[in-house]
Amino acid sequence: MGIVLNQSFKNMVTTYLGFAIGAINVLLLYPNFLTPKYYGLITFLLSASTLIWPILGLGVHNTLIKFYSSYKTEEDQQKLLSFALIFPLLMGIVLGAFGYVFYENLLIYFNKNALVQPYVWVIFIIAVSIAYFEVFFAWGKLKLKSVFGNFMREVFHRICVMILLLLVCYELLDVTGFIYSLVLVYALRSLLIMIYAFNLLPPKFDFRLPSNKKSLYKYSFLIFIAGTVATALLDLDKVMIEHYLPIENVSVYGIAVYVASVIAVPSRAMLQILNPITATLLNNKEKEKLGMMYKKSSVTLLAVSGLIFCLIITNINQLYELMPKEYEIEVSIVILLCLVKLFDNLIGNNNSILLNSDHYRLILILGIAMVIIAFLLNIWLIPVFSLLGAAIASFVAFFLYNSTKLILVYQKFKLHPFTRKTLLVLLLITILSLIFYFIKIPINPIFSIPLKSGILSLIYLWVVYRFNFSDDITQTIEKYIKKQTPQ
Repeated sequence: MGIVLNQSFKNMVTTYLGFAIGAINVLLLYPNFLTPKYYGLITFLLSASTLIWPILGLGVHNTLIKFYSSYKTEEDQQKLLSFALIFPLLMGIVLGAFGYVFYENLLIYFNKNALVQPYVWVIFIIAVSIAYFEVFFAWGKLKLKSVFGNFMREVFHRICVMILLLLVCYELLDVTGFIYSLVLVYALRSLLIMIYAFNLLPPKFDFRLPSNKKSLYKYSFLIFIAGTVATALLDLDKVMIEHYLPIENVSVYGIAVYVASVIAVPSRAMLQILNPITATLLNNKEKEKLGMMYKKSSVTLLAVSGLIFCLIITNINQLYELMPKEYEIEVSIVILLCLVKLFDNLIGNNNSILLNSDHYRLILILGIAMVIIAFLLNIWLIPVFSLLGAAIASFVAFFLYNSTKLILVYQKFKLHPFTRKTLLVLLLITILSLIFYFIKIPINPIFSIPLKSGILSLIYLWVVYRFNFSDDITQTIEKYIKKQTPQ
């Protein structure tokens, strides 16, 4: 786990830096420099792009990781890399032609929120940029290099957004200019990661397909469906809110989603490097090492994300005091969304095991079923319960999705991620969340949030370290203590 811990730590640092910058953007700059209507518009455009880009990528970024290490000749490896370059382009041409032919129909669909109509094309351009970014990010992971790519994914565009928002604040840029500039930011990000990836692993263009092209096609298509499913489960609620409610509700809900998504940072950081290693272990049939990694990743991610969960839940009321009143939301919505992200961390590298194994077809069928369930739940619950309905729909869909994936890995590999420590960490999270939620510090939130967070963090980390809930966390803390202790 040495390389995993090293790059995971670096990824976690850059990811948290990105989320810190993003928090300033989402919680302070966007709400204060843009009206809820225009903030909702931008949130919708990005969510819609996120829903579309898997269609363009067609699972190629995952295909690279699964098949590259299985090829024994450089010729086949270069054929795979060339395949990864050309396929998104072909899909972009097809989807672009489709959008051009049916453009008027798309405009009619957005009649209810006419503010979206002039910017429909933006969705496609950002989606293309994201699709190629993911391809080149995966390209770098083939050399077990994920830190720069993670920086570009988590930090780069958020810094750019911060600069653009400040330009809006000083009236050097209007909303239209902001949106067009945002398109350029995503395109530039893809260009920079491409240069980095080509430097790590220069392509030797060979547009013939590798020998097992049938498996390649099948896997790419099925992973495309699975990727679309996973993305749909993440952003479907925001897109459907735009359809049923005034667009400013998208920004209100989007803030709650962003707050909850901070919990996903440990998983996002660690899985950047765990994914290719999991693929290699599966290809080499090293089941015992895979089982150890499954358990270690689960308890470590749960312990780290559990602290973030506690900090969010216990400070959520004070956090919303810092924002304009029109962005306030029910606490229950934030709790449900946070529980979704906590469960994602609990299952460790479960998703990597399924997607890189011969059983990836099962996750496809499961994912389609979950999207249908989420879609129907949103149709039913949003008109009745408004934003709470969207949160309930997401919670139910993800609970079923993750639970079933746990069962699948156990049935197919006889592996599960749970140990006695899992229960102890969950108990610690529950107790501290309940206690500190009801502790009110009667001072300005700018001071009360750090104060309460500091006390809670010290107690949490002491318990985790004292009872060795996670070997990885214990080793990290001991290494830090050793550095701070005079020799």
